[in-house]
Amino acid sequence: FQNFPNPFNPSTTIRYAVPKSCHVNLTVYNLVGKEIAVLVNETRTPGEYSVVWNGKDLASSIYLCRLKAGNHIEMRKMMLQK
Repeated sequence: FQNFPNPFNPSTTIRYAVPKSCHVNLTVYNLVGKEIAVLVNETRTPGEYSVVWNGKDLASSIYLCRLKAGNHIEMRKMMLQK
């Protein structure tokens, strides 16, 4: 799902669903591809989850949230606006 709120200041909630048990990696990157934060890196059982990410120490910018669950990969844009 898309993060909410978006744009955000200073924190946002990232929701995702896992259809079957698998390893989940949820990582935030800046626009040049530098890893900013690893929010989830563990095996999850089927269900819906949410993670709050706080960007209070970061500059206003667009950040990319990458979700890898098993063989499935998605990316979403998130805008931090101060």
